[in-house]
Order: sequence, then C-alpha cells, then structure tokens
Amino acid sequence: MKAELKEHIDKNLPFLNHKKLLIAISGGIDSVVLTRLMKKLNFDISLAHCNFTLRGKESNKDEQFVIDLGEKMQVPTYTIKFETEKYANEKGLSTQMAARELRYNWFDNICKEQQIDYLITAHHKDDVLETFLINLTRGTGLDGLTSIPEINGNIVRPLLPFTQNEILVYAAKNKLQWREDKSNSSIKYVRNKIRHKVIPILKELNPSLLETFYQTLNNLKASQQIVKDRIQNVNDKVSTVHKTETHFDILKLKKLSDPKIYLYELLKNYGFTEWDDVTNLLDAQSGKHVFSKTHRLVKDRDCLILSKISEKPKTPFTEIHKGTSQISVPINLTFETINIPFDNKNHQKKIIEELVLNSPQTITIDADKITFPLTLRKWQKGDFFYPIGLQGKKKVSKFFKDEKMSILEKENVWLLCSNNDIIWVIGQRLDERFKITESTCSILKVTL
Repeated sequence: MKAELKEHIDKNLPFLNHKKLLIAISGGIDSVVLTRLMKKLNFDISLAHCNFTLRGKESNKDEQFVIDLGEKMQVPTYTIKFETEKYANEKGLSTQMAARELRYNWFDNICKEQQIDYLITAHHKDDVLETFLINLTRGTGLDGLTSIPEINGNIVRPLLPFTQNEILVYAAKNKLQWREDKSNSSIKYVRNKIRHKVIPILKELNPSLLETFYQTLNNLKASQQIVKDRIQNVNDKVSTVHKTETHFDILKLKKLSDPKIYLYELLKNYGFTEWDDVTNLLDAQSGKHVFSKTHRLVKDRDCLILSKISEKPKTPFTEIHKGTSQISVPINLTFETINIPFDNKNHQKKIIEELVLNSPQTITIDADKITFPLTLRKWQKGDFFYPIGLQGKKKVSKFFKDEKMSILEKENVWLLCSNNDIIWVIGQRLDERFKITESTCSILKVTL
C-alpha cells in the first residue's frame, strides 16, 4: 500500500511534496494507517487530535494514545478538548455538526499559526459510498451525489482510492495498534446505520459494489462538469458585474428552460436556502429581497442584484468638527483647508480657478458658507439639494433615479451636510450653493 500511495500522490497530488502537512488523527485505524504511511514516505507531518469529551474516559484514552504516538514518531502533536454538547446546544446544531464545526475551525487556526500548507484527512473509498447514500436519502443534487472531493481548498484526502479492507490488511500486516471507537458499531447515527445495515445488503446484491459504484461516480462527475460548463456559459450571458454587485438580467433568466434550477446553480455558493423565495423575486416588486448569512439578493426593476452584506454603521450619522483632517468611519474622507491670498486680484482669481474641483472623488467648497460641525449621514425621504450644473433644486430620490442608480447603490450613498443642507452627495454631485466663486477667501477640499 505504501508504494501505491506514493504513486497516487506523485501522479495526482504532487503539490503535497515538500510541503508542511497536518494530519487530522482520531486514533482510529484509518488515521493511524494514514499517519504511518505519510511518515514512511518522508512527508513533513504534524498531528492534530480533537477530544470531543463525548465518551468519558474513552475519549481521554484516545487523546493519550495520539500523544504517545506523536512522541514515538517524533512529530509535532496538537490536542484540544471541546465541550461539544454544550456548543451544540448553544448553536442549535446536532452533535455531529457541532463536532465538525469545532474541529475544522481549530484545524484552520493551527494551519495559520504554524504555517502549515495542507490539512490531510483519512477518508477512503468506503466513506465516499456512505456519504453518497446519506445524501441520496436526504435528497440532493449532483454536488451531493459526487460526494467527498479529493481536494477541497487546503483539505486533501490521499486515501480516497483505497478501500477499508486494504487499510485493514495493511494495519494487520504491519502489526499496527489503534483505538477502537465503540460508537462506530452503534446504529444510533445515520452513517453507522447505512454502514452496518444498508451496505451489507447492497454487497449481497452486488459483490463488486465498490467498483461499480466508482464507475457510476465517475460518470456523475463527468455529467457535473458538463453542467458546470453550461452554467458558466449562462452566467456570462445573464450577469454583469458592477463594482461590488452582480446584476442578473431577469428577462434573460425567464427565457431559460427552468429559471429556478438555473438560479440555484448560479447562486448556490452564496449561502441561500429559501429557493422558492429566490425564484419569486423574478416577479416581485422592486425592493423585495432575500438574505443568506453572507449575501443579499434584491429585485431592482429588471434585474436581481447580488451583493455581500455589509456591516451597518452603529450610528446613523457622524459629526465632523473644525480642524478634522481625516475620518475612516463610516467612510474614508480627508479634509484640507486652503486660504486664498489677497495680494493681487488677478493672482487670486487664477488660484481659485486652479483649485476648483468637482469630481466624484474630490470637491472644493467655499469654507465660509459652511457651519461646523458638519454632518455625515444617509439620505432620507424628502431630502433635496441643488446639483451643481443644473437649474434649481432636485429631490435626492429623483437625482438617484435620473442617474439610474440601483437600490443597493442608493443605500450605500452618504451625504455631507452643513446645518442639514446637503453640501455633497458623496461620490456623485456637489451642491451649487457651496461652490467656489471669485469672492471665495477660504476653501475646504474634501476627498473620498
């Protein structure tokens, strides 16, 4: 098995060579065999063991076994104890999901702190079949049916080509010791029920179950790639990126054979779960939205707009006092006061002309026309200003509409105000009332 694993890594996982690897080790046969093999192949390994404190003394014995193994093999070993059941109750998770969340968060921290390149787990062929059947019984798509990936970010599973039986034979041949988790024989958990009840029956029906399953799995992966290619092609046609937003054309989405399925494939990586609500946005009023934990999808006229959820400011406004040179919250602004010399009228006029700035990023205003403290706030219904270059006043909402700004763009706009009079719709337009004139004596330059 050592030679076969080396050949597999050299052919399919060559990036592991000469890298720092962290092996997730439970003390069971699979992770012990993986550890022994990787050590014999001269990889730079460390061990990480989680004591979930779910089996009393047995959990502590597992931890001590791993510590002793690490010392014997002379490799760095990290252990941690978790109050798993308490964490599960606090988070509203199953015990298994809580354990998964705890261990992978901890593994990530070790990798960052110790500058470790890859996390290695001991999943094998039989695990893939079990996961496939679990996902099948719960209902899933191609992603669930293609089961456990060999490479997932910095997580690598080099034992996937090997069966549980091959691992058992290697352990017996090399007289290895490991810890038996008695809970693995219990049918309390879904995985164990499938392992001990379902798979034996399937193997009676087909003694070559694993081989034929992997043929099916490869066919599914090929189909999955075709789907990915199609989704990428559709995505290029129906979506456009605008700064931090992605816009999906509703008319083009509706012309697809099954908009709901396409929306699922386009948006599945953004954490959405209420797919009926997502689909209903296609015919909803502008402003309707759906949230995931990380993203927001909002209907805006003829498109759906996807954006990350940004943390809202703790206060609805910020005061800017005289003499302030820079602020960084809620947005980055710099302030510079420039005084105009009176030595020569023509010279003064020339200086003023050179200093006049009115761009989305920078404005110059007559400092004598403002009153400190200035206020930085979000726009409100009924707000109006006098856009420079236009005649008369205009409601901010009408200005946004004329500028064809999306709902999310409007929400992200800040106003710089003096006595609640709008000086600048930041990033958009200066107010005519505060512009520099020939009689200006002092200028305030503001830069976004």
